[in-house]
Amino acid sequence: MRDAVTSLIKNYDVAGRYFDRNAIDSLKSYFESGTSRVQAAGAINSNAAAIVKQAGSKLFEEQPELIRPGGNAYTTRRYAACLRDMDYYLRYATYALVAGNTNVLDERVLQGLRETYNSLGVPIGPTVRGVQIMKDIVKEQVAAAGVANAAFVDEPFDHITRELSETDI
Repeated sequence: MRDAVTSLIKNYDVAGRYFDRNAIDSLKSYFESGTSRVQAAGAINSNAAAIVKQAGSKLFEEQPELIRPGGNAYTTRRYAACLRDMDYYLRYATYALVAGNTNVLDERVLQGLRETYNSLGVPIGPTVRGVQIMKDIVKEQVAAAGVANAAFVDEPFDHITRELSETDI
């Protein structure tokens, strides 16, 4: 797993270059947002179960066919698996948020996930919508925790939804 700093260093090392103004500005921005990132992670950690529960409730309210007979969240086992996956996405989004880098999402969550879901018949659209709902709830929680500029919260959730979303080839 890499963070914003190690990724930047790796890129400059591979190119055999010293840091330029862009690199310094990038490092400065990352370190200036460090306290806010940790505060945001704290807000998520202390409310994770409620965030997942609220996001699941909203998702199933918007898409009730998922919990009806024949739906992908029908039966207690499938419903619990859906919430478990949402919790998994939230946890890894928190790691990426603190790291300032989505690399951990690619390595630990997204590689092969679409293929796995497709092979199991799990619809990707509702998964994407669930992640979007969690992002909105997290943004509310982070703002309530007093984090003034929390624009960085969007990045890991948007990365997950972008990578999972269907694409036309």
